[in-house]
Amino acid sequence: MQAFLTVAATPAGLITLAVFVGAMVLFVTGWLAPEVTGLLAAALLVSFRVLKPDEAVQGFGSPALITLMGLFAVSAGLFRSGGLDRLRALIGSEAVRSPRRMIALMVGVVAPISGFIPNTPIVATLLPVIEGWCHRRGVSPSKVLLPLSFATVLGGTISLLGTSTNLLASDVSRQLGFGSLELFSFTAIGIPVWLLGGLYMLTVSDRLLPDRGQGDEDLLGGLARDGYLTDVLIPEQSELIGQSLHNSRLQRRFDVDVLELHRGQDSFSAPLADLPLQAGDRLLLRCNRDNLLRLQQEHTVTLAPIGEQEEDLRELSGETTSPQRVVEVLLPNGSTLAGASVRDMRFRQRYNATLLAVRRGNQVLRELLGRVVLQAGDVLLLQAPVDAIRGLQANNDLVLLDELEKDLPTTDRKLVGMVIAALMILLPMLKLLPLMAAVLLAMVAMVATGCLRSGELLRSIRWDVILLLGSLSCFSVAMQKTGLAEALATDLLQSLRGWPAYGVLLVVFVLGQAFTEALSNGTTVVLLIPIATELAKGLAMPPMAFIFAITFAASQSFLTPIGYQTNLMVFGPGRYRFLDMPRYGAPLSILLALVVPWLICRHFGL
Repeated sequence: MQAFLTVAATPAGLITLAVFVGAMVLFVTGWLAPEVTGLLAAALLVSFRVLKPDEAVQGFGSPALITLMGLFAVSAGLFRSGGLDRLRALIGSEAVRSPRRMIALMVGVVAPISGFIPNTPIVATLLPVIEGWCHRRGVSPSKVLLPLSFATVLGGTISLLGTSTNLLASDVSRQLGFGSLELFSFTAIGIPVWLLGGLYMLTVSDRLLPDRGQGDEDLLGGLARDGYLTDVLIPEQSELIGQSLHNSRLQRRFDVDVLELHRGQDSFSAPLADLPLQAGDRLLLRCNRDNLLRLQQEHTVTLAPIGEQEEDLRELSGETTSPQRVVEVLLPNGSTLAGASVRDMRFRQRYNATLLAVRRGNQVLRELLGRVVLQAGDVLLLQAPVDAIRGLQANNDLVLLDELEKDLPTTDRKLVGMVIAALMILLPMLKLLPLMAAVLLAMVAMVATGCLRSGELLRSIRWDVILLLGSLSCFSVAMQKTGLAEALATDLLQSLRGWPAYGVLLVVFVLGQAFTEALSNGTTVVLLIPIATELAKGLAMPPMAFIFAITFAASQSFLTPIGYQTNLMVFGPGRYRFLDMPRYGAPLSILLALVVPWLICRHFGL
């Protein structure tokens, strides 16, 4: 460690290390959103004159980041146009009769598709389909949802477009002078990895995946067991008139929650405890059947069905009543809602939806929901008009976990979207266009042909990912400029000198796996590729082989829900516990750690 300590003692090295350690603490603890942490790191490195402003933000102008932005839009256009409807129909087909067959479909069909479309939107669009299949078949979602995430992760290394990690690695390689990666640079290794991982899942999933059930732990089922929603009126003779909810016996004697209060044309939501009640007030209650009957018998409340006269008045006034539905939505990693309480964000007014319950891991929260601070991975049970639920489908902060395909208008752009996506892949493959140009042209074509509306274009781009990846490049530049990357490589070189190529690549791959699980895939790529390439130079080995090792290690996270976005997306809906992931993913991680370095050696003739 002598070389590293020498460089670290310099002012620039010390500042870079301090910023790096501080960023790692923020990444792990989650005190700041990851993209905010990345921007803070770039700002500090510029403020302390380690980097010039153009060096710190050069990642935002990289071809890889522009390609990723376009890819988000193209994939959204493909989904919106119905280009993958056949895949959804196949996954939800009644011909799929067992979890093993479902996993086989994921491995054989979903994984290859995720090699060309970012895996996050694939998981988002298939989650409700698979949950519906589980409900119809009486299968626990925990038996199939983790394989869905793993299949998309494995398939993501088939081509350069599969994950943002691949594109970021290509950009770091270009910055270091080794050239950008081609569309199918990873394919020769990615295909064996996909097949090996698929065989693993088909072999061990039934034994290693837990069965968490689906009935008693379901949010909707729990709501039906503990209570249901109903509209009531406060009659003229009710003892509630003139009292507040806080002082009345409605909530003191009965297990009743008041979700909304409607008075004439006015609507009131939580907090309602101190609002005096009046005759004719309409309340939305959550209560069980016995308590509702007792309240009616004592003339405290009466049921408030919508009569024909009231419907006629609404039609004359131009007001239409949209049917209500109860749905589940997921708070994905990177959602702007994470860290805010339901009350502070004015959730009901913002989404025109009533929050009924929150599932966090295996815990279901139904009390004092206004004070609940939302976290990434939470599953929310909402009641909302169908029109409001349709709006949620285009929202990046929430992922709808219930199918609404029947509510959506049919589209005739299916074939157009598929042709555009195919040309986006074909033109770079035939060397007719650079990859970035092909993706940007495909994005414009999606909008021009009506597969994607202009407003949807902006919403489709994951700006949290763009800000994070663009800002993280400052670490790579700082590591190179201060000499820290070369110094670390020199120290590693002394330890690994004389080792066979397979042994060195195995150490590098395992190091990449550890960084990915502890931090994130993007951070791993920008930090370790500069060090790995310097190590390769010292060992007189191809730097690109080491770039491949770090990229494959960073692209495959199977041990924790926080290591990869899709793992977090299925964690709540699958009702998994933290140890379920290492139990199922650790053997696969070990298997890949042994096989991928060998494949890289074969590919580069080492």
